[in-house]
Amino acid sequence: MTARPTAADRVFALLRERIVGGDLAAGSQHSIYRLSEQLDVSRTPVREAVLRLADLGLVEVERNRGIRIRGVTVADVREVFELRLLLEVPAAAAAARRADAILRSALVTNIEVTREHARAGREADFTRVDRDFHALIASASQNTRLEAEVARLRDSIQARGVSTFGRSRPLAEVVAEHAPVADAIGRGEPEQAAGAMADHLEHTGTLLMGQVAARDEVVDRRWAAPVRAAVAAAGSSMLLTDDSDEGPR
Repeated sequence: MTARPTAADRVFALLRERIVGGDLAAGSQHSIYRLSEQLDVSRTPVREAVLRLADLGLVEVERNRGIRIRGVTVADVREVFELRLLLEVPAAAAAARRADAILRSALVTNIEVTREHARAGREADFTRVDRDFHALIASASQNTRLEAEVARLRDSIQARGVSTFGRSRPLAEVVAEHAPVADAIGRGEPEQAAGAMADHLEHTGTLLMGQVAARDEVVDRRWAAPVRAAVAAAGSSMLLTDDSDEGPR
């Protein structure tokens, strides 16, 4: 049985929507007392909601001054996707080297289900299988910390209500970016899997930056180049690889 949302849950959802939508402008200050009056609730659920928003980085709690709205900035998105490139590109290469029949089958099924949700416009279901796609690939690293960090980074943006799904690109376009990654993993091609994952993450990050950018803010379309170069220099297909009989080099 699903628990009913609390007053704090409702206040959290409403404030997050207003922050992401721009009704509560970045940089603006608000008192707990004034917010409780505006929302017609007691101060306790507002305080609880504000602490949750602070954990997401959407607000800063300022002593004796209430809260200041941070919102989601271009820098926030860029930093998250730089880290995702550093983690998920080599993870895709590792998946291509290590994939067994179970992982290959799971990825094929994931792509099929994702296409079905895209065709039907089921955004909530699509979001769930999109998360599963990235989790499946991260699992090939056999490193639970990496898996957890990939999930945390992804959620750090989506939990703030920022997503490209049905906004800056159609759901079908996301599937079209996932498929080459899954195909390369299925064929056991590390370089191709890494490249397709890098393309997907760079495109997603660029679109999200465009969504959160201020009206007069220009997004650097080359933001991912230094990170991709660093991953390439390290040799993404050599990271997180299987053990071999060759020993240290």
